[in-house]
Amino acid sequence: MALLELDGVEARYGLVVALHQLSLTVDEGEVVALLGANGAGKTTSLRAVSGTVRKTGRVLYAGRDVSRHSPERLAQLGVAHVPEGRGIIGELTVWENLRLGAYVRPRRDGGVKQDFERVTQLFPWLEERRSQHAGTLSGGEQQMLALARALVARPRLLMLDEPSLGLAPLVVQELFRVVRRLNQEEGLTVLVVEQNANAAFSVADRAYVLEVGRVAVQGPSAELREDENVRRSYLGY
Repeated sequence: MALLELDGVEARYGLVVALHQLSLTVDEGEVVALLGANGAGKTTSLRAVSGTVRKTGRVLYAGRDVSRHSPERLAQLGVAHVPEGRGIIGELTVWENLRLGAYVRPRRDGGVKQDFERVTQLFPWLEERRSQHAGTLSGGEQQMLALARALVARPRLLMLDEPSLGLAPLVVQELFRVVRRLNQEEGLTVLVVEQNANAAFSVADRAYVLEVGRVAVQGPSAELREDENVRRSYLGY
């Protein structure tokens, strides 16, 4: 069953059209990657879902049309968006950033404490650094904090925009290990934008390759990974 569906979505920045009648689906419990070169429309696709870019067409989430929902309402419905650049607040402490993740949850939700414990089990260093200002963390630690903050919101759909950008290979490996664990053990649905195709293929069930705002190729990750034409024409390796 599709948890997320984009149906003929078009988005633009001024006169520049970033998405051309884009259609794609993400099934419940699936990890899907969006791949492609710079300017292909990957980031705009996530923004179209989270309501942070003007668009036409339909965005369906859990069977309901959420095309006109605000970013705040979508977060309340269980859509978590970790943007490129992480989006943490450097002046706040690690723990204060984590608490922001719980802001969209219902006030009577009694599971917040358990989710703080859950993310500190995934990233044990968070507890040790709880009073440290987030802006003093390394790039990899900031990305892990951004992921942990999103998880505190208990999302049904997690969207990650370029999580590997600027990070060391071992850190990238650890991040995607956590994502895959959450998917396999908890059924978390994930839509990830990546330029690092190998990293994305390692975690994704399926992938869409975008080219100038359109789907150029789609299919199971295992097949696309071995397709020489796809690698040369769209992924640059």
